[in-house]
Amino acid sequence: MSAIADNLQAVQARISDAAALAGRSPESIRLLAVSKTWPLSSVIEAANAGQRAFGENYVQEGIDKLTAATGQKLEWHFIGPLQSNKSRAVAEHFDWVHSIERLKIAERLSAQRPADLPPLQVCVQVNVSGETSKSGCAPDEALALCQAVAALPGLQVRGLMAIPEPTDDVAAQRAAFRRVREIFDRIRAAGLPLDTLSMGMSHDLEAAVAEGATMVRIGTAIFGERNYK
Repeated sequence: MSAIADNLQAVQARISDAAALAGRSPESIRLLAVSKTWPLSSVIEAANAGQRAFGENYVQEGIDKLTAATGQKLEWHFIGPLQSNKSRAVAEHFDWVHSIERLKIAERLSAQRPADLPPLQVCVQVNVSGETSKSGCAPDEALALCQAVAALPGLQVRGLMAIPEPTDDVAAQRAAFRRVREIFDRIRAAGLPLDTLSMGMSHDLEAAVAEGATMVRIGTAIFGERNYK
């Protein structure tokens, strides 16, 4: 097996172990392989090992890869901050967007989603730690934003995404993820049929699974440490 295949197997084992500890089925948690900055060859290596869903942060880089890999039948998730001038390219090419933080972006994606494509699957990003450097709506704005986005054609609201402030303190990790899940539960109670909690990365996926994540976004533990130079 390749190194990436070995790493995928190790990550799946971590997810299974975390699910077992939480009394959950491993099948209830999807693995999104975050392939940003990695070449198409790494994506193909992961796809050959059975991985189907890939996450990209940079619009053009993601489009270059998904266009080159059209024969692979992969699912492409845009997970980075999205500027208005890039929304059309995302609406036309990606399957999911995790980073809806304001209605204007959702309205643009709705208007620009081609009619011959299935609805764009979207998550509202919540800035659960209140970091000024992080994208996302305020926790108390999430319900209204989800309701407004749900009313737009061409989009299907699936859930929430969050990137809490990094910490090695497992209790703090779990507390942040618990806050996201509580917001998720309140929105579901208000009548929106959300099914996706996109939270947890290489360093904190166990805490995320313990608090209800249904999708974990893993890059480093699959592909290795990134070199941004």
